[in-house]
Amino acid sequence: MAKTWKDNDISLDPIKAQTIAVIGYGIQGDAQANNMKDSGLKVIVGLKKGGNSWKKAESDGHIVMSVSDACKKADIIHVLLPDMIQSQVYKDEIGPNLSEGKALSFSHAAAIHWKWIDAPKNVDIIMVAPKGPGSKVRETYLDNFGTPSIVAVHQDFTGKAWDRTLGIAKAIGSARAGLIQTTFQEEVETDWFGEQADLCGGSASMVKAAFETLVEAGYQPEIAYFEVLHELKLIVDMIQRYGINGMWRRVSETARYGGLTRGPMVITDDAKANMKKVLTMIQDGTFNKEWISEYQKNGKDSFDKYMKETEAHQIEKVGKQMRKMMWPDSTE
Repeated sequence: MAKTWKDNDISLDPIKAQTIAVIGYGIQGDAQANNMKDSGLKVIVGLKKGGNSWKKAESDGHIVMSVSDACKKADIIHVLLPDMIQSQVYKDEIGPNLSEGKALSFSHAAAIHWKWIDAPKNVDIIMVAPKGPGSKVRETYLDNFGTPSIVAVHQDFTGKAWDRTLGIAKAIGSARAGLIQTTFQEEVETDWFGEQADLCGGSASMVKAAFETLVEAGYQPEIAYFEVLHELKLIVDMIQRYGINGMWRRVSETARYGGLTRGPMVITDDAKANMKKVLTMIQDGTFNKEWISEYQKNGKDSFDKYMKETEAHQIEKVGKQMRKMMWPDSTE
């Protein structure tokens, strides 16, 4: 069993005197910086001068400075930048100001595990990875609860890396829900696999294939949209709240029998074998090399051609109309 912690297991005292520089103020940076500040920690925010987030961070009550200056002042440098720019920002601004005994902290392990960042041996390297988007991290904190996190120490130079890791996790509210120990390798490999095989890639591909099957059989696209996409959230919510068997107990008997007997006809051993191929390509570095090469050549255009294909798909055209009907004030 993995080691776990709850809120009462952790004290903020070991890190209360330390300055934490949150580098980046996107959805995670915003949420984590504000939660740590509200928990009484000394937080500063490091941003690109003149960037869009500078005024927002200041309006939220933070001391804001350049990334270089923030890293000079900080004891803990908490990097919450997009994956693909971390390496360059580290090289230009973080690394030159990473002196002995400081901590380099992340919410995703890719930059360290794949050596996009080659950190020195005389610092702590730690991770606090909330299992939810930044909006949820902030929302649950304000509701006096939290979003669970997985936590890891990759390098403990000071002997106090776990105090720093658990302190950050408590301060952002995650320990209220629960913390689970992991490793940098396990976090990045399982995170990428989940995104590719199940959460994003697998689910989107399954929904499109189910939609196409119904429409090609002559059913109305609007009805197909409801049955294979719209109602999926209801099922996922039940699985998340009650587990898979708990979901089966809460659907109709017909859905229960049909799903239990026909689901394995759709997700076959071949599908599982393909999932293993996806996992192997993550584990052996194939995907990492492909992604880095593609991004270096094309930047954010790397995925545009795939997104344009989806945008042109009938399910998206129908979906826009259906969502306007259900949420008339929403914008996409």
